[in-house]
Amino acid sequence: MKRIIATALAAASLAAGIATATVTTGAGEASAAERGGHGHGQSQGRPDRYVLPGDAAGSRFEGIGVDERRSLFYVSEVTGGEIHRGSSRDAQAEEWLAGDGTDGRYTARGVTVDRAGNVYIAGGPNGIGNPDRPDLWVYSHDGELLAALRVPGTPDAFLNDVAIGADGAAYFTNSNAPQIFRVAAAGDVWSAELWADASGTIDRVAGFNLGGIVLSADRSAFIVAQGNTGALWRFATADGSVSAIDTQGADLVNADGLVRQGNELTVIRNFSKAVATMRVSADGDSVRRITQRASDPERVYTTAKILNGRLLAVDSKFDEQPAPSGPYDVVGSPWG
Repeated sequence: MKRIIATALAAASLAAGIATATVTTGAGEASAAERGGHGHGQSQGRPDRYVLPGDAAGSRFEGIGVDERRSLFYVSEVTGGEIHRGSSRDAQAEEWLAGDGTDGRYTARGVTVDRAGNVYIAGGPNGIGNPDRPDLWVYSHDGELLAALRVPGTPDAFLNDVAIGADGAAYFTNSNAPQIFRVAAAGDVWSAELWADASGTIDRVAGFNLGGIVLSADRSAFIVAQGNTGALWRFATADGSVSAIDTQGADLVNADGLVRQGNELTVIRNFSKAVATMRVSADGDSVRRITQRASDPERVYTTAKILNGRLLAVDSKFDEQPAPSGPYDVVGSPWG
């Protein structure tokens, strides 16, 4: 197993390029809401839709992370890299972190939150062709930059999604190669390492490779989607070993975000405008009872998370060309 420690980008020197090998921190660790439906109606006292700020020239969105303890959600903007934050009971979200170069961030993809409320952000292609830009960021719940990191050994890394592991570290998928990177802090020093490289098992093919990632119910493995082939893969948390998950021939092409609730796994198939649900074993080794349903044909959902017992899904606007237009929103319980 390859284990390569990344170079970190110090916040104060992002404009100048890679500065040191560490970053030091001072902190610890979706259908009543379909388009044309009930607008800003309420679901048990909560809005059916959450409006995101957008740019005059048009905005697109992708990732979502949730902080259950604070009833907050965070959404990444692809166009510019802004991070928006909302409360489960407030219909209007706000810009939480600026983009357009803030902390070296020009775009953003997957988002997740750990138990301490730290927010992890995957940068997609942010660093490709730009070695002075980070591939990922970590912020405290009050918006303090804790780390801005490059991942090691992969100059064209496209960090797509991120999940918190059983060990409390964050694990990022790479859509340009069958790799997963681990990000964690030792004391107040953050680093990234190549945790798993499945090049001998998973073929790198054209399009988006590894994307959505969730922890299995027994916490022994990550379940990871490969969108371009429609495959699901199991990465053992003990050693990063990889095996294919038998999906019973289900069509999972364009698999993007994954959501697991107990033994139910939801696979959001973005441009296919469909959602697959299945029963998954506790160890993530097998699936059964697979069903498919269409999602709203006027939306391209990319991913979702559970907040306070309700699914929140991101309408990406990826299908609106050349420029998307508002309203921009996150939809509660989008497929019932």
